[in-house]
Amino acid sequence: MNKLKTMLCAVFTLMLVNLSTAYSDSSNFAGPYVGFQLLGLGAEFDGQSNSAAGTSSGEEDQLPVGATKATVGFEVGYVLPLGTMFAIDVGGQMLSGEAKIDHSNSGDSDSAGNVSITMDDHYTYYIAPTIALSDTSSLYIKAGVVQAETNTTGDVQPIPNLHGEMWAIGTRTVLPSGIFIRTEAGYTEYNGISTHGKGGGTVGGDLIDVNTTFSAEPTIVHGNVSVGFRF
Repeated sequence: MNKLKTMLCAVFTLMLVNLSTAYSDSSNFAGPYVGFQLLGLGAEFDGQSNSAAGTSSGEEDQLPVGATKATVGFEVGYVLPLGTMFAIDVGGQMLSGEAKIDHSNSGDSDSAGNVSITMDDHYTYYIAPTIALSDTSSLYIKAGVVQAETNTTGDVQPIPNLHGEMWAIGTRTVLPSGIFIRTEAGYTEYNGISTHGKGGGTVGGDLIDVNTTFSAEPTIVHGNVSVGFRF
C-alpha cells in the first residue's frame, strides 16, 4: 500500500513539474457535478479458519478468493478552483460489487455450520487534488475513506461493516457543454475482519465451537470510466 501511495505522488509531482508553464484554467472544472460510473473490479478476499485442536479437527484452512466483475456506480461532488492551475475535488460515490468467502462444515447446504461472509455496497468519501492540464483536461490523485456493508451467515458472530482507505489516480475532461468524462485506476484496502463460532447449533455439522475463528483481509483494485455533467 505504501509503495502505491509513493508511486501516485511521484507521478503527480512529475506532471506538476512538466506542466508548470502550460496554459490552463482550473475554473473550467469548478462547480458541482454528478456522474454515472462503469467499473471493473478485481477483488481479493483472503480468508482463514482455525479450529482449536480437540474441539473440532484442529484445522487451519486458507481460503483465497480472487474475482473480477463489471459493476456500476454513482458519484456526486464539487470542484473548488485554487488559482489558474489547481483545484480541489471533494465528493462521494456509491458502487455495488460483491466479494464472498465461504467455508463448508456440512454436506447440507442449509446447515448453520456453513459460514459465508459477504462484502457489498461500497461507499467512498474522497478528496482529490487536481492539476489543470489544459482548459478542458485535468489530472488528479484521490484519497478517500471507504465503508462496505457485510453480511454473515452460519453459526458465527455477525461482523460489523468494513472500513478502509482508497487511493487512485485519474484524468477528467470537461466539454464546453458541461458533460465530462473521467477515467481512473485505484486501490482499496479494508481493515481485517474476524469472527468466531457461537456454539449454538446442534451437535454435529451445525455446531461451530466458540474457539473456532474465521478471518479475512479484503482488498479491491478498480478501473472505471465515468460520464457525468458539471453544473
